[in-house]
Amino acid sequence: MPTAVRRVPGRLSAPSPGWTTQADVVIVGSGIAGLTTALRLNAADNGVGKILVITKDRLAAGSTQWAQGGIAAALGPGDSPEEHAIDTLVAGAGVCDEEAVRVLVDEGPDAVRELIALGANFDHDVHGEISLTREGGHHRDRIAHAGGDATGAEIQRALIAAVGAAPEIEIIKRALAVDLLLTDPVEGDGGVAGVTVHVMGEGQRDGVGAVLCRALVLASGGLGQVFSQTTNPAVSTGDGMALALRAGATLRDLEFVQFHPTVMYLGADSMGQQPLISEAVRGEGAFLVDFDGDRFMQGVHELADLAPRDVVAKARSSGSGVSRPSSASAAPTGSTRRHS
Repeated sequence: MPTAVRRVPGRLSAPSPGWTTQADVVIVGSGIAGLTTALRLNAADNGVGKILVITKDRLAAGSTQWAQGGIAAALGPGDSPEEHAIDTLVAGAGVCDEEAVRVLVDEGPDAVRELIALGANFDHDVHGEISLTREGGHHRDRIAHAGGDATGAEIQRALIAAVGAAPEIEIIKRALAVDLLLTDPVEGDGGVAGVTVHVMGEGQRDGVGAVLCRALVLASGGLGQVFSQTTNPAVSTGDGMALALRAGATLRDLEFVQFHPTVMYLGADSMGQQPLISEAVRGEGAFLVDFDGDRFMQGVHELADLAPRDVVAKARSSGSGVSRPSSASAAPTGSTRRHS
């Protein structure tokens, strides 16, 4: 007997839109990707008029504020995009998109300078230069950081302030993007014509409405909350991916979900967002030990405690006698203790 094919519903069950508004470009998501896109579109001389950002909660509720350690860019003396690319490709273990890596390393330094120009306050050394540290997989100090390990929060603050100073950018808060509105494939091109949203009691609009637009950008973040334990915030539930899938988009690379090796272990019964021990801790000299106090990364990788995250996550210390998912808790000595 043939196996039944489970089909994805084309739309969610929701009331018909009770209100309508329009914009030239709609951006779903208010993290670093969404807000940067809004600011760049607003600054570009390309005829883009009204820009509307939809966010499921408040502007700062996404993953950006939880990015602790910093941003990797070849900013230090003697460093280069080529060296950064080599480290990135090695850490990528053969699955990197080399073109994307090249864009990352070549444009990274100017991207950091752009954030500074927008008002982000990165940490500086005694000479007034951007302070750089090291993280896993890097052979040089190239991590620019802010507030020690509060880099994401500082970048988010600067971006929100910049968007707030741009009257052409409208924000709809506490609004869940429900479904894409598509043009008629017979009379139109079958493309995106807008999105329905459910505003949850915030501002002048409430309930389900429709936002019509010329173009739509999905910058809605990840899906960490599909797992019982994650470092992702509560809003990371994969809504944007599901919305795109229902509209007929092809999703790819969904297997690339990273489990950070130094998540603080709170016990098998802990649920939801878990604390993260910043990788910057290792960059400043902390090391990894097992339950017996042994530095299990010694001899496993040339960078030892600063090995790439996948190497650390898979490493096993001998004689620990413990078999648990890779996670971590803070050791009293200031090192990072890993439960193997």
